[in-house]
Amino acid sequence: MFQLFLRARTHNFLKDRSAGEQQFRARSPERDAETDRSRIGAIMTAIEEALHAAEREQSGLHRRVEDVLARAAVTFGNGDDEYLEREALDSYHQDLFDKEILNGQRRLKELGTSIAHFKFLKAAMLSRFPQFTPPAKNN
Repeated sequence: MFQLFLRARTHNFLKDRSAGEQQFRARSPERDAETDRSRIGAIMTAIEEALHAAEREQSGLHRRVEDVLARAAVTFGNGDDEYLEREALDSYHQDLFDKEILNGQRRLKELGTSIAHFKFLKAAMLSRFPQFTPPAKNN
């Protein structure tokens, strides 16, 4: 009797399993479209955030480099023989300003390249997915 019960349970289990395989159903097109929009939106958000962060860094660094250039001009002086008669402390500060200015300008160049790349990525994404419309910003 136990064997008949076990055989019936096995038969029902296999029948349910094969019935599930025959009733394959795909998701709705609306759900597929929403999933695609979500994926594209995540990529576009990441590109936008990286672009804005690089632009903010570039803006702040540009202001700081301009400030260092102004301070360097003050310590440099405007006399014809300023270089010959410059005090050691002024020469030391001038060297520090030179290093800071070179580092700032190097970084500004790197940021300009990165910003150009991020803008290219954004344009490429929008050209590949023209149906994508970014969500409205809430400010």
